[in-house]
Amino acid sequence: MTRDRFEELVAKAIDDLPEEFRGGLENVDVIVQYYPNRRQLARVGKGMTLLGLYEGVPQTRRTHGYGMVLPDRIAIFQKPIEDMCRSEAEVEAEIGRVVRHEIAHHFGLDEDELRRIERKGRSRRRPA
Repeated sequence: MTRDRFEELVAKAIDDLPEEFRGGLENVDVIVQYYPNRRQLARVGKGMTLLGLYEGVPQTRRTHGYGMVLPDRIAIFQKPIEDMCRSEAEVEAEIGRVVRHEIAHHFGLDEDELRRIERKGRSRRRPA
């Protein structure tokens, strides 16, 4: 997949968010990188695949003194996402999942909370 097409799918995933979440993304840069760099990889366990990464101060940890700071940053990693998918439709779905996951970190959810939410969502999608 071309970088331009991948970036279009990331932009679409952001556009598809409910307005209350999109409105809370001021001062957040969402970027596409082909792969995570060494510093980014050091934040996850050995052997783990990094599909996206939030770097910043979650909204729940900001105090009245928070201001005049560089934007928070969300990196979406193109090649690891492509490597785990078999079609453009799967890439698009995974981008949407990763974007939502990283944006949830921006709003203050940690990994444990996100895992519980994601497990709950998967169990609801299973046929009866």
